[in-house]
Amino acid sequence: MPKPFHLAWFLQGSSVQAWGEPFTGAIGRDWRSCDLFCDMARMLEAARFDYILIEDSSYVGESYGGSTEIYLKHGLAVPRQDPAITATMMAAATKRIGIVPTFATFTHPPYLLARMMASLDQVSDGRIGWNMVTGSSDVAARNYGLPALPEHDLRYDMADEYMQAVNGLWDSWEPGAILADGASGVLVDHTKVHAVDFEGRWYRTHGPLNSGPCVQGRPVIAQAGGSPRGRQFASGHADTIVASIKGTAAMKAYRDDVRARAAAQGRNPDDVKVLFMVNPIVGETMAEATAKKAARLARAEAQVPQLLAFFGKITNIDFTQYDLDAPVDTLDLRTNGHQQSLADFQRVAGKQSLRQAMLNYRGTSGSVELVGTPDAVAAQMAEAMEEVGGDGFLFSMSDVSRRTLAEVADGLVPALQRRGLVRREYAHAQFRDNLREF
Repeated sequence: MPKPFHLAWFLQGSSVQAWGEPFTGAIGRDWRSCDLFCDMARMLEAARFDYILIEDSSYVGESYGGSTEIYLKHGLAVPRQDPAITATMMAAATKRIGIVPTFATFTHPPYLLARMMASLDQVSDGRIGWNMVTGSSDVAARNYGLPALPEHDLRYDMADEYMQAVNGLWDSWEPGAILADGASGVLVDHTKVHAVDFEGRWYRTHGPLNSGPCVQGRPVIAQAGGSPRGRQFASGHADTIVASIKGTAAMKAYRDDVRARAAAQGRNPDDVKVLFMVNPIVGETMAEATAKKAARLARAEAQVPQLLAFFGKITNIDFTQYDLDAPVDTLDLRTNGHQQSLADFQRVAGKQSLRQAMLNYRGTSGSVELVGTPDAVAAQMAEAMEEVGGDGFLFSMSDVSRRTLAEVADGLVPALQRRGLVRREYAHAQFRDNLREF
């Protein structure tokens, strides 16, 4: 039997993201409702996905030409609601799938974050994760009263300390602290609840959490560390890592590096699940899938400014200053934002023009190209995982609609299940246990 792998969905944190795409209905009018997200959660739970990660940012982009125009005009990551609200609604609509909202360390003090995550874990019966990010934009920093974000690697030094603080808070309640003993009249054994009194260089907190313990002990931690410093952080703290790496050779090298770093820090590398972003194109026939790919590429070719604007948002680069036909390897591209994303883009771009490189990088596919019938795509995914070694895929679709969800949940997943590549049932009630099942 082949080794099974995990499935998750990387949801850009706004239902309006697919505005203007085919089969998205009146999403431009109805974006405020959580119905689509709740339907999505139920569909992906029925398909036995491990989790849905709700990506987020708390600012309106303005890196492209120094203006918010293109972001507002085309709905690029705006408007988007607070992921804590969306996560609560999605958790209420489901029973087994993991729900992973994104929060940045500079937007939430450790106590506030730890309390919020513990509360979400409680009301979901142990199905909450936290996509832990350090931030990537000075624009966002200014929304929280900061002049700018610290330098990239320093942000991870601060994040290591932040994790000490929140882990201390989550651990402030020992197992069995809640007695709820009617005979003795004791609800909580006070000897099993402890102050934290954490005081570091950047963060301090007293504790204990007044919300009580997480069902899972601690929430599942997701992270997307791609730079060397980011990989070191992710391998030390994350239960699952989001990876956007082009090509199976680079995917394998990334996973091997993260696992080696985890082992060097005393962790079991099998406890760190690396999921690679993909954007499959599924058709009833190969001809239909090929036609859909061509249509997607045609839409992307008409949206190069939007692609550049979005990439500029996460890298803080104003791409309007560059000639679209200039070879990427001649451009001086630097960032204090997503370093791995920029490095991977430059690696695969080579001497391609900026226009063509961006189309290839963000226009059609993810880490590996997946195009065909459900069974053909399942075979392509199996081959990629065989080459990489594991651990699974994170679907990142720009055109989220009930149609694209059905193509994956009702078309592709059954083909994967027939091949024994993904689970047919959840083995456990809680998120981390399902993540560690295989």
